[in-house]
Amino acid sequence: MSFKSIAAQILAQIVHIKTQKWAQNPVETQQKVFKSLIKEATNTAFGKKHHFSNIKNYDDFVNQVPINDYEEIKPYIEKVIAGQKDVLWKGKPLYFAKTSGTTSGAKYIPLTKESLPYHIQAARNAILSYIYHTKKSKFVDGKMIFLQGSPELHQKNGTNFGRLSGIVAHYVPKYLQNNRMPSWETNCIDDWETKVNQIVKETVNQDMTVISGIPSWVQMYFEKINEKTDKNISEVFKNFDLFIYGGVNFEPYKHKFEKLIGKKVDSIELFPASEGFFAYQDNPSDNGMLLLLNSGIFYEFIKLNEFYDKKPKRYPIGTVEIGVDYVLIISTNAGLWAYNMGDTVRFTSLSPHRVVVSGRVKHFISAFGEHVIGKEVECALNEALLHSNISINEFTVAPQITPDQGLPYHEWLIEFENIPEDIAQFALHIDNAMRKQNIYYDDLITGKVLRKLIVTPVSKNGFQHYMKSIGKLGGQNKIPRLSNDRKIADMIYMQNNIQKATPI
Repeated sequence: MSFKSIAAQILAQIVHIKTQKWAQNPVETQQKVFKSLIKEATNTAFGKKHHFSNIKNYDDFVNQVPINDYEEIKPYIEKVIAGQKDVLWKGKPLYFAKTSGTTSGAKYIPLTKESLPYHIQAARNAILSYIYHTKKSKFVDGKMIFLQGSPELHQKNGTNFGRLSGIVAHYVPKYLQNNRMPSWETNCIDDWETKVNQIVKETVNQDMTVISGIPSWVQMYFEKINEKTDKNISEVFKNFDLFIYGGVNFEPYKHKFEKLIGKKVDSIELFPASEGFFAYQDNPSDNGMLLLLNSGIFYEFIKLNEFYDKKPKRYPIGTVEIGVDYVLIISTNAGLWAYNMGDTVRFTSLSPHRVVVSGRVKHFISAFGEHVIGKEVECALNEALLHSNISINEFTVAPQITPDQGLPYHEWLIEFENIPEDIAQFALHIDNAMRKQNIYYDDLITGKVLRKLIVTPVSKNGFQHYMKSIGKLGGQNKIPRLSNDRKIADMIYMQNNIQKATPI
């Protein structure tokens, strides 16, 4: 065992002990974070407007600080971008992370000297937690690749702007500098297809042990390795044993990954965002991700079924329940206050607090009052895949409200690796799984308001073509699992990337 591997084992023990201390005291930990945030931001423009100096407890905060989304904090962001200090957080941010917004266009999220270290620390601790539980650390001696955005930055009024994944690339620890791939020059390539091809050239003969990225883009990388070598990934990278991912549910990709890799490999799920690094899978034997309560973020939660109430109740960490879908609300040491992330989470454990991401507030289907969320469509598809040897590459779901004939329905556009012999039967498996999960959907089918869902196969690389056409191929960009309109579905149709499906 190398010195680096031994050191990783020791550090993993230390991090585990520290993590246990705050994880076992969730309410006290969050209370400390809350008080610190209010104190540090009292003299900011936002703090003065919302009377932070008068906030003595959580109830005061709820009364004085309403739920915000990006549009509501945008005027503050614009002042910070213009060079003003002490607006949302003390001083000025180190960076602005540019991220895509569904309603606001590009969003610019501040990263401060207080918040950025937690992004780096959380990624490190996720790996160390894996080492602690598995006792595997040999991989730290091999090469590691993180498929990410360009690290190139541009500056305005003294603050750097870039993609989060590119920003954190500037903070790779020295002890990993010689291990990381690809080269800096390759990482700076903007065109995703060109970049992946160059990454393949640089890595194909390396001892890759850890590969990380959004599953759909890692799959693209694996496929290009396979095309170049005519070998599966485990034959090319004999010591590859750990896949780290985030952004989407891995389950729909798992069968295809195992086929491409040629064996099962361990994985770690992360829950990072420009707004904060919220959780990571701290124990490989548990699918839930440890909510990071000690990372400069104060969490609130709103029950999804209450979210659109006139004044929805806000729940701090000590009042949440297992199995309930909550909208994630955060206040951070980067200056976001009672900020609606748009993500929904579901607690799988309260000791410690672990979550799974159950969807997006804006990514749903309720064209007929069915209230279908991302977690439901992912689970339904996974159940159908379990009954087959079918692999998929990507999918999205949209309502068809005005079909040419018959009742409306949900249309599932799926890019298959191998198309089922009986599409109708495969669709029926999904439909049955959906009806078991969602009583509203079941009622609409039973009441003949909707007909059973339709599966429409998408041509090979159809989703990649779509993402490229809207300028979002690669990086941290993801296909929405479902939409309440047909903008994505109709665009894929127009691009002639799909074949017509036969209704059930």
